[in-house]
Amino acid sequence: MTYAIPAPTARPASAPKTAYLITSGDLRESANIAGWPVQAATEAAVTAAFEDLGWTVVRPFGVDPATGHGYISSQRMGMEVFKGIPEDAPLIVATANWQYSHHVLAGLRTHRGPILTTANFAPDWPGLVGLLGLNAGLTKMGKLYSTIWSVDFTDDWFRQGLREWTETGGITHDASHVRALPELPEGPERELGEALAAQLRADKAIIGVFDEGCMGMYNAIIDDELLNATGIYKERLSQSALYAEMLGVGDAEADAAYDWLVAHGMTFVYGEDAATELTRDQVQWQLKMYIAALRIADDFGLDAVGIQYQQGLKDLVPASDLAEGILNSTERPPVFSRDGSRILTRGAHSRTSTRPTRASPSTRS
Repeated sequence: MTYAIPAPTARPASAPKTAYLITSGDLRESANIAGWPVQAATEAAVTAAFEDLGWTVVRPFGVDPATGHGYISSQRMGMEVFKGIPEDAPLIVATANWQYSHHVLAGLRTHRGPILTTANFAPDWPGLVGLLGLNAGLTKMGKLYSTIWSVDFTDDWFRQGLREWTETGGITHDASHVRALPELPEGPERELGEALAAQLRADKAIIGVFDEGCMGMYNAIIDDELLNATGIYKERLSQSALYAEMLGVGDAEADAAYDWLVAHGMTFVYGEDAATELTRDQVQWQLKMYIAALRIADDFGLDAVGIQYQQGLKDLVPASDLAEGILNSTERPPVFSRDGSRILTRGAHSRTSTRPTRASPSTRS
């Protein structure tokens, strides 16, 4: 019997002074559509800066006529796009939005040419935040890359960085401010740290993670072999369970949490358009999420809990920011067990146990 031997897709050949430009997008199409004009302007500015250096920039995929944007919006799409990029070509990843890094990590992992990540720096668009998420993923993979950002892509620092990258394949940044962490001297602080570390390794702790990695943040997935060595273990939870628990939280319980927040000085500024403004109903759902998360934490005996909202729950409930913010504070509304017989969290001022309060901090991944 003979077999047809498969061969990888033939890649195009690279050309002198030619770089390829890609961008990673969000899995939320509403975010991609809203961010596309800023992204397009960023790409145009980056392209113009390269052209001023005598380089050609190739965008290996276009704008999708169905969606109206030109983001790589899934891991599969990213793999297909990379098939049209020479493996040794200089590659630019331009970012002007929040992005899901796993859309492009597969292609970046095997790319052999120099990689440059660049972003806009604007107060109303999270390009630099998306860039740092992508950089963290590349760093975790052990993949070499260079990075630079700009407000308008015309400043000398940015232009000089691009010139260096085109000439050497890298950018040298001033790292004179970086220093080794000094060893903590003998004293009460060191004794406390060592005692806490010893207690944690001996007694152990559990962090609950709802749908680990669901926002495409490869860098946020801490390998168990590293984490377990510190005495911390994961409880991998499903966001479907969180949503189901939210449905069982009554309005009266959420109202009580709301009244507690208002009584303690929190102000809510409401609008009427739920798509662009905060509404009372959205707050109600977030408080139900807070209560539900603590009940699940109690079920599993968690010491910390984290919610990855953006992908796992985006189609069901409002953003988890309020719930996470409350979980990150020791001053927060009391929550009772489902039967009302036990209080699950009181805040630091009224703890009655020497063990840290269950689900004290939240961990956002």
